[in-house]
Amino acid sequence: MATNLASGGNATQRNIPAPLIDDARRHVYEAALRTPLVRLNYDGPSDIYLKLECLQPIGSFKIRGAYNAVRLLPEEERRRGVWTVSAGNAAQGVALAARKAGVPCKILMINEAPAAKFDAVRRLGGEVVKASYDQCWQALADRAHPAMSGVFIHPFEDDGFIAGNASVGLEILEDLPDVDCVVAAYGGGGLSCGIAAALKARGHKAKVFAAEPETAAPLARSFAAGSPQSFPGWTASFVDGCGGKSVFPRMWELAHHLLAGSIVCTLEEIRRAMRLVAERNRVISEGAGACAVAAGLSGKCGPGKIVCVVSGGNIDLAKFAELVTRSDTTP
Repeated sequence: MATNLASGGNATQRNIPAPLIDDARRHVYEAALRTPLVRLNYDGPSDIYLKLECLQPIGSFKIRGAYNAVRLLPEEERRRGVWTVSAGNAAQGVALAARKAGVPCKILMINEAPAAKFDAVRRLGGEVVKASYDQCWQALADRAHPAMSGVFIHPFEDDGFIAGNASVGLEILEDLPDVDCVVAAYGGGGLSCGIAAALKARGHKAKVFAAEPETAAPLARSFAAGSPQSFPGWTASFVDGCGGKSVFPRMWELAHHLLAGSIVCTLEEIRRAMRLVAERNRVISEGAGACAVAAGLSGKCGPGKIVCVVSGGNIDLAKFAELVTRSDTTP
């Protein structure tokens, strides 16, 4: 299912300032890599390219936004330490940014997150506090939690974090100037909206689509309704890096006019995309990264050159092996 918004209605239009994006780009490589853009070795109706953010030092694009957000804090605030809420990727990004800044870091992590993500956060020096998905999602809305202290780094909503993510879009434009479409997983919206903001800042007309799993697709509901919505049938799955319970109002102010719509993928489509990327390009993608590839392969992005952002590769290897070796005929 692909859903887009017929009319912007009366929703406020928020934008990420172009100078903030340019400033982030000047500093982001102090922590992040400029990742490669490669062809998916697959013959289909469109030319599919993979933006390999899974190759970042933390295995996810989140280092871009996290580093930029921590960098922008006034020194007196940064010395208090930082904390965030995460399923694991933003946790690693903030933990690495905090380590580079020499300040303490605490993470409120979803207790169903893969063991690989917990291990990585602790390895980077982050102090982990586990909580349920509902408690973590509420902490994101409240920007507070009784177990947390220091300065809160929102993992997707704030301008500085999104501006860091926008550097992904600038790199795509440099490597593939005639790109027709970019698709990226939507969890909170910081990646897809950041990329779209970068393209808008450069005056580029490529469409940017969000990708969501069928089990957690509040953005598709929001586009259909013309206002930020919750997803009443939310279900946890191996696609833990995207698909939230709701669309935050401040993110809707970006998404409704920057994004071309949301492409909803089945878990089976995502699993097959994960296997295809592993077979053809020898790349490990977690569920969220494969969700973008599944959306790109769906035919719903239109013709031409499509970039799918493989947003991360942080998945337990045993789970990855189970998913990519399962037969297509297995129930």
